Amino acid sequence: MSLVLIRLLALKEPASLVLVLDSLLQSAHHLLREFVFHAPGAVVYLSFETATAPDYATTFLDCSRTPHAEIAAFVAANVPSKKALVIVDSLNYTGAECVAQLVSAIVRPNATVVACYHTDAPVPFSHGHPLLLAVLLHVAQAVFEVSPASDPDEELVRAGRGLLFAPSAAVHRPVFKAHLTYRRKLGKALLYVYKMDTVLHEHCELRERADDAEPADNVLAELTTFNLNTNAKQRSAREKIDMPFMEAQTEIGKMGGAIVYEYEKDDDYDEEDPYEGPF
Repeated sequence: MSLVLIRLLALKEPASLVLVLDSLLQSAHHLLREFVFHAPGAVVYLSFETATAPDYATTFLDCSRTPHAEIAAFVAANVPSKKALVIVDSLNYTGAECVAQLVSAIVRPNATVVACYHTDAPVPFSHGHPLLLAVLLHVAQAVFEVSPASDPDEELVRAGRGLLFAPSAAVHRPVFKAHLTYRRKLGKALLYVYKMDTVLHEHCELRERADDAEPADNVLAELTTFNLNTNAKQRSAREKIDMPFMEAQTEIGKMGGAIVYEYEKDDDYDEEDPYEGPF
């Protein structure tokens, strides 16, 4: 099990905002339950779409019509001195122009905010402001993107588009895949892929092979401001290029110091020059 994941679930990693991206194929419900399972203290639940308080919530607030100042005051009053977990069930209802203000209001030194964002929900047009998801990805220290453990069928994906409910019982399983992007204090982003079983509370890190990228030990990856990587198609085409000079070195160069070039009858050379000639 990855140490980064353990520390994030136990609220020991310095991440004030953890963003969870879910969809119709895999909701954030089971991942939130895993955070609650490892949480050492109180759980403050801020609801924008949940009608009733979950059984694990220590305190619950309906934020659908609550001003941001009252939400901040509620969090400050209900977060104890020790580490606490603050869950926001959905940030889709918050405008892009005020989401940063909301997040900064509920973040506390002794609390970790875990907020959900539904990627399949319609995105309202925001004139003069960046998209809401872009703002959240910028301010979050850790981003989980959950998806089914096995790749869903294309028909299932097409059936789920435009719906407001899960298209099949094969989704929202307690065993799922989670892509984690974690930003260190210096700004470097670390990428992990986990297979999470929230029933047995087991997590294993997956080593996925990137077909369209160079190996991770490419020494030039962090040393240039432009991309020197090649994808699999480019590498395959490079290997098929004929190199006559290299072939000549392989065949004719077997004689050690012999000249690779083979003279032809029409070549012009100086017969009196001892260093120039066919022999």
